[in-house]
Amino acid sequence: MSYTQKHKPSRATLPSQTSSQTFLGSFLQTLKDIFTDSGVILMLLIAPIIYGFFYPWPYSTEVVNHVPVGIIDKDNSDLSRTIVRYASASPQLDTTRFLNEQQAKEAIWSDQIAGYMIIPSGLEQQVLSGKAASVSVLGNGGYFLLNKNVQMGFLQAVSTVSAGIDVKKSIAQGAYSSTAAQNTQAVSLRIIPLYNQTEGYGAYVVPAVSIIILQQTLLMATAMLIGTWYEQRRHMTTIGGWLGRIAALSSLSFVIGCFYYGWAFELHHYPRGQNMLGSLLFLLLFCPTVATLGCVLGLWFRQRERSLQILIFSSLPIFFVSGYPWPANQLPEILQIVRWLAPTTPAINTSVQLNQMGASISQVSIGFYALAALWVFYFVLLMLFCWRTAKKQPSLKITEPS
Repeated sequence: MSYTQKHKPSRATLPSQTSSQTFLGSFLQTLKDIFTDSGVILMLLIAPIIYGFFYPWPYSTEVVNHVPVGIIDKDNSDLSRTIVRYASASPQLDTTRFLNEQQAKEAIWSDQIAGYMIIPSGLEQQVLSGKAASVSVLGNGGYFLLNKNVQMGFLQAVSTVSAGIDVKKSIAQGAYSSTAAQNTQAVSLRIIPLYNQTEGYGAYVVPAVSIIILQQTLLMATAMLIGTWYEQRRHMTTIGGWLGRIAALSSLSFVIGCFYYGWAFELHHYPRGQNMLGSLLFLLLFCPTVATLGCVLGLWFRQRERSLQILIFSSLPIFFVSGYPWPANQLPEILQIVRWLAPTTPAINTSVQLNQMGASISQVSIGFYALAALWVFYFVLLMLFCWRTAKKQPSLKITEPS
């Protein structure tokens, strides 16, 4: 005959206690649980490595060239043919002639071209008579990179022809050819891009998105693991035990961060390594901050699968409110406040400024202070969640045989 009684179980029989409450014991147990959980391994280690290989590949050419465009020449003069010839010679453009604007519009609608230029009739006559003359360039604003190339390619062609016309006018008025050429641009303009010398889209977006990848994969892996422990009643531990768990999860994410800084950016020839020591110190603070937030979310979600269901949709909003792709002061006021709850808000700019721009630690100290404050805030939340969970823990009933 068996009987049921309430009593206080020993440490060895209490399901909600981990096997070790010390920092080192919890650290080693967490590593063991990570490497025996295929889902966590996939999210924490394999997924960010795959992202590091494949995410930058679509941007490997960096600069967009040979954009298909159309030209409608209604003037059919020597001047218009010169403009067409210069536009066709531009490496940015791949030109096609159209008879009328309707054909060009239909080509845009079917994605055959990204824009077109209209040379109006009477252009050469207007130029020769000294009247104001212009050509029109219409681009597909839905693709801003292609639209930029369309505008810049046609601008360079028309500007080159216009400069030649100005030189000829000056010579006709009695100026020497060398003097006339210099006077076409009294002050020369030299454009020197810093930090992203190729002005490529990949070099702009990938270093920032890599921080998003590190955060989201670590968040989901941590929340999954904590959710599993919650379901197994193994989630409760001491402060030292939580610090051991955070350290174990952070150490693996730190290795992935070093993989990005030391190899992935090198592979794709992105600006990198300007302040490597500062970048490593940044990772040492960023990874524990994200891991602590993952622990909070894991206790909040309570279920393993729920972390994936919720967090997988948060990547894009987090990126857009970070202040990197869009000026933060242009966001709604509520978002300007809420965005500081995400580690990526200070982390993206801090990482880019250290690794790509070579900023010193003192110059990005605000980012370090913000991450440290977030870590303290998340850890306090974690302790509150643990305290609340412990209060709600039901009395345990142990059935013993007679």
